Amino acid sequence: MTFRQNGSLDTSGVSGGGRGGGGGRRGMAVGGGVGGVVVVLIALFLGVDLDQLGLDSGGSGQGGSGQGQLSGSAQEYQAQIDQCDLQRANSDTVCRIVATTESLEDVWSTQMPEQAGMRWVQPHTNIFRGAIDTGCGAASSDVGPFYCPAGQEVYIDPAFFDQVLVGQLGGSGSSAAQMYVVAHEFGHHAQTMLGDISRSQQDPQGPSSGAVRVELQADCYAGLWAHYATSTPAPGGQLPLLESLTSADVDAIIQTAEAIGDDHIQRSGGARVDPDSWTHGSSEMRRQWFLIGYDQGSMQACDTFAAQL
Repeated sequence: MTFRQNGSLDTSGVSGGGRGGGGGRRGMAVGGGVGGVVVVLIALFLGVDLDQLGLDSGGSGQGGSGQGQLSGSAQEYQAQIDQCDLQRANSDTVCRIVATTESLEDVWSTQMPEQAGMRWVQPHTNIFRGAIDTGCGAASSDVGPFYCPAGQEVYIDPAFFDQVLVGQLGGSGSSAAQMYVVAHEFGHHAQTMLGDISRSQQDPQGPSSGAVRVELQADCYAGLWAHYATSTPAPGGQLPLLESLTSADVDAIIQTAEAIGDDHIQRSGGARVDPDSWTHGSSEMRRQWFLIGYDQGSMQACDTFAAQL
């Protein structure tokens, strides 16, 4: 997936570390959580409420800027974010995250009113390293990318992509795979706006549980974004931020979706496959629901709660 080479980015919706200054045109944010070892990490990867994990709930609890090892990286990332443009987004992970959040806003600002009759409210995105305080409790980089419903914010440690997603799980290292991860987290924000995110907590485990259905719907919503990303104009009637999405990009996303399936993670960790413990769904389920969103571009088609899993 390639961003157009010319054009600036509105970086106000993304901060280095905890939520910083202004909301700007790009709005506010959402969150979730993960664990420590790889099996736990991925069992919770991409969107479980941190409160469910028993993480330290100390700190401000307000999505603050964090303390200790976070402060240096917050300044470093903020300086990097402030320099981002579309050209850098094709080669720099931090700028790619920033540009992806803008593309997501463009798509959801159109599709949420058209398909759900609601105005899209953009989540704020925090790029951090080390540790961070959130509205869902304190978290470390072991958590991986996550979304916090309490603060409506997304949190991403860029090191996750190479060190865990590719290095430990066998996902793709492509730009498309990274964008899919961001899009999945924004899918959780859409669920928060629609009132569906709590279904995960009400029924937290099992192959057809509420938790799995919430995660699969977020995958489907990521596919919906991919469906529209290269055709939705940027604000002001400008060309879409993304100029291409190839079959190779889709294959990379599918590879990544399969790599974070519960069955693959359990096998990779040397454990037996135990569907009763699943929180995100199998590799095949994750692949299937991304493709449903991508092929159909329909929120109604993403109704995993009515589907037979």
